[in-house]
Amino acid sequence: MIKTGMYISDRYEIIDKVGSGGMADVYKALCHRLNRYVAIKILKPEFSTDASFVQKFRAEAQSVAGLSHPNIVSVYDVGEDDGLYYIVMELVEGITLKRFIEKRKKLDVKEAVGIAIQIAMGMEAAHTHHIIHRDIKPQNIIISREGKVKVADFGIAKAATSNTISQNAIGSVHYLSPEQARGGYSDERSDIYSLGVTLYEMLSGQVPFAGDNSVSVALLHIQSEAVPVRELNPDVPLSVDKIIQKCMQKKPERRYQTAAELIVDLKRSVLNPEGDYVNIASNAVVTSSPTRNITDEELESIKSAVKSPVTHVTYNNDRKTRKKVKREKEELDTIDSGLEKVLTIVSVLAAIALLVFIFWIAKKIFFTDDGPEIGTIIDNITNTGTSGTPTPTQIEENKTGPNIKINPTEEPTPVPTSAASVLVEVPGVINLTVEDAQKVLWAKSPDFQIKWSEEEYSEDVEKGRVCQQYPFEHATVTADAVINLTISAGAEMKELKSVNGYDLAAALSLLEAYGYQTTTLEDYDDNVPAGKVIRTDPEAGSLLPKESVVVVHVSLGREIKEVECPYLVGLKQAKAEKALEKAKLVKGEVTFEYNESFNAGLVIFQSVEEGTSIEEGTSVSFVVSLGPEPVVTQEPEPTPDDIGGEPDITPDPDDEDDEPDPDEDEDPENG
Repeated sequence: MIKTGMYISDRYEIIDKVGSGGMADVYKALCHRLNRYVAIKILKPEFSTDASFVQKFRAEAQSVAGLSHPNIVSVYDVGEDDGLYYIVMELVEGITLKRFIEKRKKLDVKEAVGIAIQIAMGMEAAHTHHIIHRDIKPQNIIISREGKVKVADFGIAKAATSNTISQNAIGSVHYLSPEQARGGYSDERSDIYSLGVTLYEMLSGQVPFAGDNSVSVALLHIQSEAVPVRELNPDVPLSVDKIIQKCMQKKPERRYQTAAELIVDLKRSVLNPEGDYVNIASNAVVTSSPTRNITDEELESIKSAVKSPVTHVTYNNDRKTRKKVKREKEELDTIDSGLEKVLTIVSVLAAIALLVFIFWIAKKIFFTDDGPEIGTIIDNITNTGTSGTPTPTQIEENKTGPNIKINPTEEPTPVPTSAASVLVEVPGVINLTVEDAQKVLWAKSPDFQIKWSEEEYSEDVEKGRVCQQYPFEHATVTADAVINLTISAGAEMKELKSVNGYDLAAALSLLEAYGYQTTTLEDYDDNVPAGKVIRTDPEAGSLLPKESVVVVHVSLGREIKEVECPYLVGLKQAKAEKALEKAKLVKGEVTFEYNESFNAGLVIFQSVEEGTSIEEGTSVSFVVSLGPEPVVTQEPEPTPDDIGGEPDITPDPDDEDDEPDPDEDEDPENG
């Protein structure tokens, strides 16, 4: 089973499932080798087990890989991984044409013609390489966000068998050409028919043929003519209506023979919408040799030759030869005359039988009051033997059968009409509740058989209402047809993955890959580096429907704010620290000095001048006063007067060592 996050061939990481078709499921994946997003189509198990189908599928995909055109989805790779057969294609971010039509109901004429031209240009490029799509339909047309139209699955449909189409591609049968519906040979003109049906749906909002099942739709393609698109949409000009009619001709030789011819007329319809230049040949035949028209003279010659007797001329005088020619001519005359006699006898007998029948009816009605019922007479006559004569048993039954009197003024009993023989138009019930949908359908035909399918997610229709119906609105069906309705389960809810800490570009890419719409808000954050995702709103783990808006908060880093440095000089140390804290500044180095001008404990200097704008959180150092420096008083030295004369202060070097150390006498270790 394919799951989000698994790897295919150790290269393609599955991101999300984006669609499903008759043969395969389509996923969005990331190619880690080339670092790009791709669409990877994985075959369903029922086809993966068919070796011949897989071989044909891969061969067709590889041939298409050589195509390169702006209107064709490119094929990058074809491979197999543990029984999973896949095709890697260009990822086109956009919407399918089918979804586009459903949203818009019907397209503007110029818009539809422009889309058809781009489709035809892609077809022309493929047909030049002898590659036929065989499954042109709105589901296989993608309109990118830039408005570019691209055709997907070119050539891959050739691998699909008729069983594949009838069992798994119910949508495809609405666009099949008559030759494909019959199981016959298909070529480039089959794609042109399907494009005509697609253009029909773009302009009318509905397919030309709808039925209860794929077989009935296929028969309508073969036998029935579509209602002209101008009757459904009066805004469609004459030229476009005739282009669609020519594309949808039952016989391929009456359609456009190449996509290039179709493109020419489509472009002319834009310039000359009401021009009558589209030629639909009523008896066109395409052969390998050109057709030569018969001249008037040749035609008269042929007519005169038919009227004149045939004369056999022989240059052989041999008698036997002449007899042989004469005998052959007599035999031919004999055969012709005998055949004429048989035809004459049969015609006479038929006329006699008819007269007898009329006389018998007239006699029973007008000449007798009692007689067998008309229905009995007719049954008796039709049940006769080959000779037309009633059997004895039948004659006896007529004699004894019930007799009725016929009143010419009496109205015949109406024959009950079967619902299967009455055609009605299907009303639209999309977006209605279950009860209202039933009322609307049964008001149109009480014999409608309403079948409810399993609920499906819908982005456009709220839960509990009808989100799909088949046959579609305005389709013509029998009064007892089966109407399939699907109830919306609401928008599919998915868990929002966490992208906290991701680079902004990677986070946006991942969220958009999951189908969300994104918007960004920049916030300052002291803990998350600039350019990284801080959080999402809603937060990770929330359940959201697709296309929800997710707000991504990205970090600008730490916010830089400037503040003015307060005046600290003269404040006590504690007040200076509080002033710095209030200004969201940081206390720097605090030193102390003596100062005679400031009392102890007051700030006498600050490292940043008062009123200067600095970044919030900057450290500011300051100096605190210790007060006036204390005065040190020294004892005066004794004078000679104090000691009774002037002493000899010249030291004697010999006496210096003999002078006792006063500390030694006080040393306790020395006693």
